[in-house]
Amino acid sequence: MDTARVVIDPAFRIGEADRRLFGSFVEHLGRCVYGGVFEPGHPAADALGLRGDVLELTRELGVSVVRYPGGNFVSGYRWEDGVGPVGDRPRRLDPAWKSVETNAFGLNEFMVWARAAGVEPMMAVNLGTRGVQEACDLLEYANHPGGTHLSDLRRRHGAAEPYGIRLWCLGNELDGPWQIGHKTAEEYGRLAAETARAMKMIDPGVSLVACGSSGRGMPTFAAWEATVLEHTYEHVDYISAHSYYDPTDGDRASILASAVDMDAFIADVVATADHVAAKHRHTRRLKISFDEWNVWYMSRPQDAERPAWTSAPPLLEDEYTATDAVVVGDLLVTLLRHADRVGVACQAQLVNVIGPIRTRDGGPAWRQSIFHPFALTARYARGTVLRTEPAGPSHDTARYGAVPSLSTVAVHDEETGALSVFAVNRAETDLAVDLDVRGLPGLAVAEHLAIAAGDAVNTAGHPDAVAPRRLDPPALDAGRGTVRLAGASWNLIRLTPAG
Repeated sequence: MDTARVVIDPAFRIGEADRRLFGSFVEHLGRCVYGGVFEPGHPAADALGLRGDVLELTRELGVSVVRYPGGNFVSGYRWEDGVGPVGDRPRRLDPAWKSVETNAFGLNEFMVWARAAGVEPMMAVNLGTRGVQEACDLLEYANHPGGTHLSDLRRRHGAAEPYGIRLWCLGNELDGPWQIGHKTAEEYGRLAAETARAMKMIDPGVSLVACGSSGRGMPTFAAWEATVLEHTYEHVDYISAHSYYDPTDGDRASILASAVDMDAFIADVVATADHVAAKHRHTRRLKISFDEWNVWYMSRPQDAERPAWTSAPPLLEDEYTATDAVVVGDLLVTLLRHADRVGVACQAQLVNVIGPIRTRDGGPAWRQSIFHPFALTARYARGTVLRTEPAGPSHDTARYGAVPSLSTVAVHDEETGALSVFAVNRAETDLAVDLDVRGLPGLAVAEHLAIAAGDAVNTAGHPDAVAPRRLDPPALDAGRGTVRLAGASWNLIRLTPAG
């Protein structure tokens, strides 16, 4: 058996585990909204039509922030369509997803849902087909207390108090030719800067996210970020990053190493942002909003024959395997390892559409395999993120070359003294890890949970086919012990003060 060594010490501090790292995403796409979070007439739905079973699972998942309403959808969206009396709202074509949008669910319903779920809203404004004025109008409607046309309109719509939305995306993926209103970096950068200035005139307390590249493989990657930040650096708080990992080709070794690419993506964006900062003598260091990430079977032709221009058709409803859960767990490890520069992250999406939660119309809701590493990481990654630099073997992959077999991060909760170690064995063979926590004396291993890679999936009929297994915790001797990680597995080792 191969061996590795991990030293954990409170001196190796990265930063705080920001709760915004555990975000999700609700877009008007497929059955994410209609049949997902919202289904009037469902046995579990409330008077507004919000599904109580989905709300319960969202709270269990530990989601902190939810990005809304898109995604590609937002680049053609008129926010006014989704407020006011539902019977007066127009039905619209959604060119992004070749669907019909009923607007039965809009901003007002989303804010009620967000409060019920206990999540922070992250609103996106349309900078595809609209611009500065429409973004300012939405901000005034949402956040101004009253006494103006739009804030009083919100009050007449039943929301007497302002929504107080603090986090806003300045458009979505506008570097992508598929995007409605696709723009060059110069065009977008100038528009984003103008919009940011105007929005902060209305509400100086908002935090704004400029669009970065919609993927590291984009031909304009890095040049796009540099140009956009030349215009926006002093006006925004984050630059976005999006990345999806496709297991369709069956190359398990490469998909298990997906976090290597995410790690490089983050490093490249940080380097680009810091170059612009140095060039213009900015002392503030910009953070990344990694507000779309997940495993996604993008190459699978699952939606090729669906009819166009229907309302809420089933789209992108991937079934996730145990292997996918291991990958998601490793992507979360990577986000935590960059907690000093990644301030927001949103797994895309929450329900049905490449989501950790699945539902049936009129039927049950259940946890997909990828639900579990997210929920456990969100629950236990509280406190200070500590850098771990595993010393151990590497192995070859077709997509990424030689990669480290072991991926780890640790989070220390100073209030309770607990330490959570998240560890992924990317290799197919078992790995013995020598764990050294002498820098945090008095700890004992309380729990070892693991998910091993495989082809099993959770379904409505078998909702617990993939779930974390509880293993015998290893003993520590004077702060050192050996933990065995199964081949291709995600692991959580929880240590708590002894006695």
